[in-house]
Amino acid sequence: MNPTSIATVSLSGDLADKLRAIAAAGFDGVEVFENDFLTFDGNPRDVGKMITDLNLAIVAFQPFRDFEGMPEPLRGRTFERARRKFELMNELGAKLMLICSNVSPQSLGGIDRAAHDLNELGDLAAKHGVRVGFEALAWGRHVNDYRDAWEIVRRANHDRIGLILDSFHTLARRSPLEPIASIPGDRIELVQLADAPLLDMDVLSWSRHFRNFPGQGDLPVADFLRAVEATGYAGPLSLEIFNDQFRAGSAKRVAVDGLRSLIQLADQTARLNDPAKAEMPDRAPLLGVEFIEFALDEEPAQALASLFSALGFHKSGEHRSKSVTRWSQGGINLIVNTEKDGFAQSHAIMHGPGVCALALRVGDVAATMARARALKDTTFEQSVGPGEMEIPAIRGVGGSLIYFTEPRPDGAQSWHDDFIATGDGANAPALLTEVDHISQSMDYDEMLSWLLFYTSLFALDRIPQLAIADPAGLVQSRPLVNADGSVRLILNGSQATRTLSSRFVSEHFGSGVQHIAFTSPDIFAAVAAMRAAGLDFLDIPENYYDDLEARYGLEPEFLDRLREHHILYDRDGEAEFLQVYTHVFAQRFFFEIVERRGGYAGFGAVNAPVRLAAQAREARPVTVPRPLHED
Repeated sequence: MNPTSIATVSLSGDLADKLRAIAAAGFDGVEVFENDFLTFDGNPRDVGKMITDLNLAIVAFQPFRDFEGMPEPLRGRTFERARRKFELMNELGAKLMLICSNVSPQSLGGIDRAAHDLNELGDLAAKHGVRVGFEALAWGRHVNDYRDAWEIVRRANHDRIGLILDSFHTLARRSPLEPIASIPGDRIELVQLADAPLLDMDVLSWSRHFRNFPGQGDLPVADFLRAVEATGYAGPLSLEIFNDQFRAGSAKRVAVDGLRSLIQLADQTARLNDPAKAEMPDRAPLLGVEFIEFALDEEPAQALASLFSALGFHKSGEHRSKSVTRWSQGGINLIVNTEKDGFAQSHAIMHGPGVCALALRVGDVAATMARARALKDTTFEQSVGPGEMEIPAIRGVGGSLIYFTEPRPDGAQSWHDDFIATGDGANAPALLTEVDHISQSMDYDEMLSWLLFYTSLFALDRIPQLAIADPAGLVQSRPLVNADGSVRLILNGSQATRTLSSRFVSEHFGSGVQHIAFTSPDIFAAVAAMRAAGLDFLDIPENYYDDLEARYGLEPEFLDRLREHHILYDRDGEAEFLQVYTHVFAQRFFFEIVERRGGYAGFGAVNAPVRLAAQAREARPVTVPRPLHED
């Protein structure tokens, strides 16, 4: 893998904070952004020593703006600026200065004019023992394509002048990638990498606010890097990210995400070239949800057991040595952990009652763990008792755990050996059959981080992000789905502080699972049985059902059944989706029951505002004001 680097502009904090985060994440080098240096209280030699002490190399000092093609007397001024920056670089210990193509309205066009300026600058750089890299900005006034930038560098014909390639500037303009392969690798000074979501906006605003790490956006960054590798370039791969979320978030977390993105990008690119030469296992295919573990104290655990029972679950096992029970139905396993010591208890103390762990079935646990370690994911180990099975795990959202299991040849589930089967209700017909999806709420600033976490480790497809209307603001929702739909995860975050998603995070000290949806083969029969068992469901306004009738022309009898059981409905072509929600448990999480008909692949997003409004009313009941005067 090429040396790794990141520009200081990508992170929050002052220069020292940024450098410490970059070094701690494991990068080899850093691009020092000029503004970070100018606002730092320390001289160039101090900064250079700090970088050296952190075992980092200065990959580039940047940016130097509006240089080529300036008329006199401005041209003379640009050379004087460059001379001073070269002297500064000598004190810093930086060897490469990045020049981005001119955007000044006073600049003059012409490839030969620009080449002449760079040739003369090369002589000045040689006197100071430094090099210059020229980059085409996608919004450059005269030079906005890497092919023109390369032609200028080629005509400049100076050993101190090279080319800088940037994935964003190349891909944002949809420039062809094939010509990159014809550029000699030793003439490329630096390769900068950035991804971005596909947005219909001016390229400058797009670049300045919405870049993200490779794997977090929609641009074909791996195809770009593959073209670069064809040149023989062996220098640093550096991240240059302008993103409002990153500059407001944790520098430590963003730096780790940055390195993870480069690791997964190198793996992705290697697989495009020759999968057999990949240096780590491929993304893990997910086979299903093995179990979901809840951590809580004994009193709420009794209430949760009553809820599980009403949902049709039966207590199927008692742990051999711990205060842990297993509840089962169909292919669903729920674990209730009330143990007073260990991880689950610490999670419950920190976050309150809720999901502390997910267990996912994978084809090869050892390969999945090897990839997780290669991606710098945090592994987890805890002591196990005699005869207990140790299940490999990594840290997930909100400090929770993700366990990994794999199928046994005999079809049994190894972790079941830890439980003594009770057999209670095992022969009862299953009202629910599988986990349909798991929804996790998190700080909005963490969404890209967890998107990268999941999609770099697992073979999950990203469904386009949705904006859901909560009564208190918008919630951004990003579904991730495996190939056969047996694992569906939804990431939710909101910049509005009082949405249900935001309050879940702020009031319970961190991110986590907010709701779990179960699949039913017959939602009407399931809900009827659950109501007979004493379960009540989220109340849905009459106005919603009136609108359904107008929107879809449903049969009156069918509509009445939906209304009677508080079931919401959506249709996509001939495919149908029915869903119903429990009340929120302990002000923390809730369950959803769904029935998919005709291959419906969505999540009923059109109904989410109705559900959120109903939950908001329950959380803070609306009081009807008394009239000022009563007759």
